[in-house]
Amino acid sequence: MSDAAQVGARPAPSVKTLVIMAVPAVAVGIVSALMLWLLDAVSGWLEGLLWETIPHAFGASESTPWWIFTVLTATGAAVGLVVWLVPGHAGPDSATTELVSRPLRLRVLPGLLLAVVLSLAGGVSLGPENPIIAINTALSVAVLARFAKRIPQQLVLMLAAAGTIGALFGTPIAAALLFTGTVAAIKGSGALWDKLFLPVAAAGAGALTMHLIGGSSMAFQVAPITHPDGWMLLWGVLVAAVSAGIGILCAWALPLVHRAFHALRNPLLVSLAGGVVLGLLGMLGGPMTLFKGLEQTGALISHPDDYGAGQLALFAGVKVLALLVAAAAGFRGGRIFPAVFIGTALGLLAHVLFPGIPLSLAIACGALGIVLVAARDGWIAMFVGAALVGDPAVLPMLCIIVLPVWLLVTKAPELVVKPRGATALSRL
Repeated sequence: MSDAAQVGARPAPSVKTLVIMAVPAVAVGIVSALMLWLLDAVSGWLEGLLWETIPHAFGASESTPWWIFTVLTATGAAVGLVVWLVPGHAGPDSATTELVSRPLRLRVLPGLLLAVVLSLAGGVSLGPENPIIAINTALSVAVLARFAKRIPQQLVLMLAAAGTIGALFGTPIAAALLFTGTVAAIKGSGALWDKLFLPVAAAGAGALTMHLIGGSSMAFQVAPITHPDGWMLLWGVLVAAVSAGIGILCAWALPLVHRAFHALRNPLLVSLAGGVVLGLLGMLGGPMTLFKGLEQTGALISHPDDYGAGQLALFAGVKVLALLVAAAAGFRGGRIFPAVFIGTALGLLAHVLFPGIPLSLAIACGALGIVLVAARDGWIAMFVGAALVGDPAVLPMLCIIVLPVWLLVTKAPELVVKPRGATALSRL
């Protein structure tokens, strides 16, 4: 049983208890969203400085190859210095962490925040998901342990994770799906929705807060499928399986790449070497292959006809390598958002090569396959695929397509480096 499942083996909560507990749950969700928004705002400001203001003074732009190399190399050096010298060493290596892990000590958070801001602003191919969940859970556990001691720590952790996931994906559904298996394992009486009530409240508050303050969203719109048929299911399984296969190759390679970089031992040298390699990859793939990938995913989906098969293959290939290097070389960040970009590029590539595959299905299945590897959760993979295209006809097809692809993924390596004694609360 996971640690999260140990929240309680207790009787079903009363309506009064759920109402009272909903207050801190909503508060945790709101604060989690505000922390994510603040992280995005600060990293976005620094990104604008690094990629727009400063290069113009040198007659360069974000697309200038030498500037891409310079910024990523400097980012590697800066992150390495933070990991090496700042107290707490920016927390655990992100390559070894899953989406939801044990709460960090507060002294770790300043270094982790600094490393994440530098990574996001510097164009590193990692998302904010793992670090911001770690930050929000640590803060929530510390605050509620002081002012609401009767709330179990593991429940607080679940609320903070749910609120942050709701804010990240712009909807509480993602968090509800993610924690369905966890809360179902909790012993005690009561309906499943009694156990999901508080996480969904936190996730809903987080998602609504992000909408109100203008946060980014993963939801896009693609021309819907008009006449679904059985052949589309076969094409969808093929696209998702190829995408999952590429994800499995990444999962197999990550420990090897991680070992190679960390043979340098000193954190500064590890991240500096990673920054150099990322700079070379950025020069090859251009701005489209930099950063966490959400805006770039939107650009691909909004203008699919602007990219040929060669460009899409280049984007996907460079991003795969960039994700591996960024995850292995000591940078702080998550792997879900870059995986979404890779899956989107692979789906568009499948549509270009085989125009008979509907565009929305191709994109959704491309994302589903590799996110299934990165997340090890079918619900999240289906949610991401469906949210990307906004086509109701795709969702029931994804429910079928995910089944054979899961058989391919379930015994494959995970996209994480497993240190000895590591414990996670969620298999993400």
